[in-house]
Amino acid sequence: MNVPGWLLRHRVTVEPYRGDSAYGPTYDAPFEVRCLVAETVRTVRDTEGREVTSTAQIIAPADLDCPAESRIILPSGRITRALNVAHHTAPGLPVPESTEVSAE
Repeated sequence: MNVPGWLLRHRVTVEPYRGDSAYGPTYDAPFEVRCLVAETVRTVRDTEGREVTSTAQIIAPADLDCPAESRIILPSGRITRALNVAHHTAPGLPVPESTEVSAE
């Protein structure tokens, strides 16, 4: 079961990170996703285990394709990048599955 659509009140644009090339980072085509955005300051760990500051947290459907380092355009128009991505699942339990993205 996914997060109910009526809870996803915002829209963000995601450009999934696909790696580095000789010319810098490469991204897939941007797409829009419905989500819930909280622009609050939190301390999180990045993919290398360092403590970093996240200024936006995004709750989206479980099938979101947004690896760390992806570019994200928030509803406010601010461009940020994904620091950490957590997939919340509970197979067999009647609770919604989601993806949480902590953004810079």
